Amino acid sequence: MDLAEMLVDEGYDVVGQAGDGAKAIELAEELRPDLVILDVKMPVLDGIAAAEAIAGKRIAPVVMLTAFSQRELVERARDAGAMSYLVKPFTQAELVPAIEMAVSRFGEVRQLESEVEDLQDRLDTRKAVDRAKGILMEQLQLTEPEAFRWVQKTAMDLRMSMREVAEGVVEHGAGVRGRPS
Repeated sequence: MDLAEMLVDEGYDVVGQAGDGAKAIELAEELRPDLVILDVKMPVLDGIAAAEAIAGKRIAPVVMLTAFSQRELVERARDAGAMSYLVKPFTQAELVPAIEMAVSRFGEVRQLESEVEDLQDRLDTRKAVDRAKGILMEQLQLTEPEAFRWVQKTAMDLRMSMREVAEGVVEHGAGVRGRPS
């Protein structure tokens, strides 16, 4: 049975089909599908290179299909960002778990990346506030708690984030605000 038919039989919508790896990347960028299934052996650009481009841009999870099960190919596909790997011939019953696993793993990766981004932002904010406190302590002869409160109050007064205020202090000094009351 044709792959597209299997997918439709399982309730999936097939939104695009590409005959080569370059076209697969183009379609994935244009259509933003929930999943991309690629064959390892594709003309123009092989499926692993296409998977790397698609996974690298976080467009969609990628399932790799191949007639070959050599460890080297599996490792290349994994390193390229493929979330699942099916060896032909496969059955319709094997396809669905591979798809569900890929979609689930992709969601987990996105969640982790979001958490890492949030933690990095919080760390960057803390570093900026700490640098600003040091400058305020030196320029305005404040204690550390007073310097923190200065950044906090200025952020509220100016309706800015503490990070924006702290970066302003680092760049320009305490400015005209002076010592808090």
